[in-house]
Formats: sequence, structure tokens, C-alpha cells
Amino acid sequence: MTAYESKTGAATVIALDAMGGDFAPDEIVLGAAAVASPNLRVLLTGRRHEIERCLAGAGPAARQYLDIVEAPETIGFDEDPVQAVRAKTDSSLVAACREVAEGRADGVVSAGNTGAMLAAAMFNLKRIKGLKRPGLCAVLPTPGKPTIFIDVGANAEVRPVHLLEFANMASIFAQDVLEVPNPSVGLLSIGEESIKGNELVLEAHALMAASTQLNFKGNVEGRDIVRNVVDVVVTDGFTGNVCLKLMESTSSLIVEEVKKVAMGSLRARLGGMLMMKDLRRFKKSIDTEEYGGAYLLGVRGLAVVCHGNSSRRAIASALKYAARASEQRLIGKLEERIAALDAATVK
Repeated sequence: MTAYESKTGAATVIALDAMGGDFAPDEIVLGAAAVASPNLRVLLTGRRHEIERCLAGAGPAARQYLDIVEAPETIGFDEDPVQAVRAKTDSSLVAACREVAEGRADGVVSAGNTGAMLAAAMFNLKRIKGLKRPGLCAVLPTPGKPTIFIDVGANAEVRPVHLLEFANMASIFAQDVLEVPNPSVGLLSIGEESIKGNELVLEAHALMAASTQLNFKGNVEGRDIVRNVVDVVVTDGFTGNVCLKLMESTSSLIVEEVKKVAMGSLRARLGGMLMMKDLRRFKKSIDTEEYGGAYLLGVRGLAVVCHGNSSRRAIASALKYAARASEQRLIGKLEERIAALDAATVK
């Protein structure tokens, strides 16, 4: 993983929860060290002595672009998210969000308790004016080009207007952060026809079809999510979370089974050696760490939620994409799009 290179030349500052994650703080800190540069400074929040121990394994060139913000408390994965955020104001996760809220950082990244990250972002960063619900946006590394999937867990129950907001925010993210021109949008349903789906889908379909700001292509089915049928797939957080976890586990299973087959016999091992480059390319094309994590769109600050088992590579990727989003003035563009939504549809 190379150091981050800014397109504008301006330095971006990202706050990183150094104590959040299954492999914290070692993997988290080393992920930051891999991309820290004059263009990307990282504020590591957590227990100073533990972070400094990890930094001993990083080169001096990277360390000069890493700063430590003392935060003695941590929030565990088994804690109630809202209660923990309210009670542990000096936790590494809350401290990282506070750095953004108080203007010392441009974005926040954490591999800690997902619910706590969502709560801390909402409490500290607040919603964009006029927005009903933020949405959690995942970038799926599907073969060919990535697919943006929203909502993947922030809202188990939604109304049609929320799906319209998700579609607008994810479209801007796709266009400005992933450089997808005029991203196409699909609404997840049980059939391609506009008459298919429950009441939520039918009403959301009508709103999206009437929108002049979306490149709406209609309904898509579950099988279409990974086939690049559209650039952005929109659904509620309950359905999205189930789909995301199923796809991630399936991807991991495929890679594991291919490895087993490739080592099953002498002939298979020889064939595996000949195909090594292609197999590595295939693994990368479905690697969930390529984009680092999911992005909470709709709060007044960049917030990236990483997997609890994130490696240093995933953390480095999350930092790079958070910096790119900051460079592209993503939050300002989201605010402009939400403000521009027709007042009649945002009631």
C-alpha cells in the first residue's frame, strides 16, 4: 500500500480510532503508517503508550505524519452502542468523531463497534440539514467495476422518501469518489417490473422514476447486485445488511474452496502454479478490503465504518478513500443535493 497522493496538493486530516477492531491497535496503527504522507495526516485516538509501542514498527518517514490524541477508554463489541457512547466520552471511538465535529479532522475511520460508531457520528456530527435518515453505503468489489450498495445496516425500517435520499447520496458518492460518470441507480425488488414489490418498493419506485436528478433504471433483483447491471443499488438497511453478509461470506467461501482444490493433488498444484497470477487477480476483484469499509452518508462529516476484523490493508484503504471524499468536497455536495430535492417529496 503506497502513501496517499493528493490531487489538489492540500493536506487532509483523518481521525482514526486506534483501539477499535479485533486486531487493534497493531493492525490499525500500521495501516495508518502505510498511507500517512504530507498529503494525508492521521490523528490516532487511543491510549498513547500502546499506540507508541505499535509505531516502533513503523518507519520514521511515516511517523512524522501521525499524531496521537490521548483517549484512555474503549468501547467493546458487546456493549450497548448508545449507552456506551453516552457514558464513555473519553473512548477512542467518540474522541475520533469529536475531532471531526470540532474541526480538527476532515473525517473519521473506525473498525470498532458498528452501532457505537453510528451513534457517535449521529451525536457528534449531526445530520445534514433537511435529511430524514443517513444511510450506510458499502462499495462492493464486483468483477469489472464496483457496485455501490445502500443502506447496509443503518436503518432497519424506512419510508419511501428515505430510499430516495439514499439513492441521491449514493449517486454523488459514486460520481465524485469512485469517478463513475452519471451513475445508474436500481431499486432492489423481487422482480424487474415496476408493479413488483411491497408497498415500500412501489412508492419508492414512483419517487425515483419522477426524479430529474437520478439516472434511475428501475427495479433490480438480488442476482443483479453483483452483475454490474447498475452502479448503485438501493434498499432498506435490514435487507441490505442480510445481502451484504451473505455476499461477503460467499466470496470468502469461494476463495477458500479454490485454494483447497488447487492443493488437492500434484496435478492441481501444478495447475494452480500456472494460474497463480490469474487467481490473485480474481481474489482482488472480490476482495472486501479493497475499499476499506462502509460510508455513513448523511452526517455533516466523513465517517467510515470498517469491519471488526480489518487488516492494516483495509484500514489503509479506508483512510485513502476518506481522504479522496474530503478532497472532492463530498459533504458539501450531499448538502446541496438534499437541499435541492423537491419539497413535496421530503415531507
